[in-house]
Amino acid sequence: MLKTYKYKLYPTENQRQTMHETTFLCSLVYNQCLAQRKDAWEKEQKSISCYDQINQLPTLKKDDEQYQSVFSQVLQETVKRVDKSFKNFFRRVKAGEKKVGYPRFKSARRYDSFTYPQRGFKLNGTKLSLSKIGDVKIKLHRPIEGEIKTLTIRRQADGWFACFSCEVEANPLPSTGKIVGVDVGLENFAITSDGEFFPPIKDLRKSEWKIKRAQREVSRRKKGSKRRKKSVWRLKRAHLRVANKRRDTHHKVARKLVDKYDTIAIENLSIDNMIKNHHLAKSISDAGWSSFSLILMSKAEEAGRQVVKVDPKFTSQVCSGCGAIVKKELSERWHSCECGCELHRDVNAAINILAKANIKQLGG
Repeated sequence: MLKTYKYKLYPTENQRQTMHETTFLCSLVYNQCLAQRKDAWEKEQKSISCYDQINQLPTLKKDDEQYQSVFSQVLQETVKRVDKSFKNFFRRVKAGEKKVGYPRFKSARRYDSFTYPQRGFKLNGTKLSLSKIGDVKIKLHRPIEGEIKTLTIRRQADGWFACFSCEVEANPLPSTGKIVGVDVGLENFAITSDGEFFPPIKDLRKSEWKIKRAQREVSRRKKGSKRRKKSVWRLKRAHLRVANKRRDTHHKVARKLVDKYDTIAIENLSIDNMIKNHHLAKSISDAGWSSFSLILMSKAEEAGRQVVKVDPKFTSQVCSGCGAIVKKELSERWHSCECGCELHRDVNAAINILAKANIKQLGG
């Protein structure tokens, strides 16, 4: 399985400028390849392959010397990104999805990473040697495990980072013999069928005033000015802090569940449909249920655990005691049934999620 290790980089001013230029040139290659494919199909009904475009790179570097400052495989990986975006587009079309998302052009300021797919980089103690860039100081706060497959250099609001994608072996945890159903919500972030409650995520709500103030500051600045660039940087930092806090909570909750249970049942939620409710959209986005689901599945795979996704239909309305449907408004937080079943609404839902998972497993 693949696992990513992320480390902070501390480049010099010259190295930082070179990395900015690399992302800029990669964005140009990306957009040129996208435009070439788009025009070839619209004008000639012709498809251009990934390898056809990769074979054009030597000519591009010969005609325009600025591309010679970028490692060859970094440019090749950029072309492969275009190819991957088209493959995902056709996959969504074939699946009949409503939002197929035709590949879009990317501006230089939104193109924030480049990848060394096989070689061109080497770790030397506290230095990361990057072809065409130099030896960049890196903080290895934890050891890298497994075989390094690719290295992605990523630009964020708080600096540059190195992301190593490694092939690692699964590290199964001892069996606990326990299974659990998990219901996610807004009043509490996650609730288990065992009655354990994880507090709600409200990082966006808490930082909303800072973000709004930063947004107003950006809108007042003149476009293209240095002051506007600084204001945009502060706005990105504010959003990044919220995202980091949310991600930290996701990892902690997922780790606790994976350590404690062999099988974890969760709902297969359609977030796109749920955020159409404008009264709850911001709170749902703040909770980040989709990201949590991915993190949980990743940790479970590494630990040899199982995550089962079930249909969320009626999990909140069905009585976990007798199976009768007890309709409740969203504001009603207590489940009460004529059969005598009395418990918190979300615990009732978690028990139903677990029951559906058991049926699914038996049926498989």
